[in-house]
Amino acid sequence: MEKFVSHTGRAVPLRRSNVDTDQIIPAVWLKQVSRTGFEKGLFAAWREDPDFVLNNPAYDGATILVAGPDFGTGSSREHAVWALQQYGFRVVISPRFGDIFRNNATKMGLLPVVLPEDVVLSLQDLAEKDPQAELTVDLDAREVRWAGGTVPFEIDDYTRWRLMEGLDDIGLTLRHEDAIAAYENGRQPWLPTTV
Repeated sequence: MEKFVSHTGRAVPLRRSNVDTDQIIPAVWLKQVSRTGFEKGLFAAWREDPDFVLNNPAYDGATILVAGPDFGTGSSREHAVWALQQYGFRVVISPRFGDIFRNNATKMGLLPVVLPEDVVLSLQDLAEKDPQAELTVDLDAREVRWAGGTVPFEIDDYTRWRLMEGLDDIGLTLRHEDAIAAYENGRQPWLPTTV
């Protein structure tokens, strides 16, 4: 997993609340057997509307999604995080997230940032007025900065550490690779082994 310490990028204002994972990546896209290509299905139903914000070329290349409250509710599909990341988003800012989505996101290197709703609305206004405006999401300092503003955000120490070290569950396990190998080498040869 790529380390996340600080990220500066442009923002997409998604003025919708209660965005569930089926809206993020519709179920039809879950039939794929590979873990790639989900960016094509990101908000697939909404992208059929030519006025949907992701269809606005002014936001091409933006890497921060600024969404309304209750983003990522519903099912536990990891594909929602994959779709957002593969589209290019590194951060999602919202007043509230679905718990499972938030946990999936942090385990895969996508940073969900909870900010007060009035701040989120201000950031959406900023992105609409100036799609070239940049935000900096500084995980080390636990703050979001933009021209003329800074706001702190909360994140637990363990999740912050994992993101800053770039450690997903596999990465955490591999930190003990020598101990695992020593254990396996000491087992009786007739016992089953892990590969």
